[in-house]
Amino acid sequence: MVRSVIYDHVKRDGPLMFGGNARYVRVDLFLILDNNATLNRMRNTMPAPSPVVIDVAAQKLESLGQQIRAHRKALRVSATAAAEAAGMSRVTLYRIEHGEPAVTIGAYLNAMAVLGLDFGIVTPPNPASDVSDDHRKGWIPARIRLSDYPQLKQLAWQVHGTDELTPVEALDIYERNGRHLDFTTMEPRERHLIDALRLAFGEGGIHV
Repeated sequence: MVRSVIYDHVKRDGPLMFGGNARYVRVDLFLILDNNATLNRMRNTMPAPSPVVIDVAAQKLESLGQQIRAHRKALRVSATAAAEAAGMSRVTLYRIEHGEPAVTIGAYLNAMAVLGLDFGIVTPPNPASDVSDDHRKGWIPARIRLSDYPQLKQLAWQVHGTDELTPVEALDIYERNGRHLDFTTMEPRERHLIDALRLAFGEGGIHV
């Protein structure tokens, strides 16, 4: 174990009397420090290094910090007051408002909570919803949502307890109510669905 020695020389100038003779005593004090223990304590007090984050995550953190700061400013709350209410230092709040990734998510949530901001997870949009109708030709969903096909939803008014149909159930409703379909106002996506159902399960009573 590596040890370092610090010499603290203390000289006492007052005379000590031994049998009538004055003598001077010099006292040397030695302080021994354990370098390993000292370094461990220093590591515990130093800020954690910033984790490696991808560019998109760094941009989102920066945007979140900017929104927190803008909301605090709009409320006319000082950084000191907000930091004290959140139980953190002003330096930590500064780092949050600048989107630093080394700050814990708990600290971010505390800062948001004291400012009345909510936090939630937004489900990303379904990539299939971004596909144009032309690319949907021939597609048959495994479960057909009534909300996606307005005329099918109107025809299926008697269906209770579900918002989805199987392809066979949807085709059956289309065929039994073919005379009520209005192809002039029908959305392209619904026309593509009918064409795909007819192609997959055969011609029926639907006439375009």
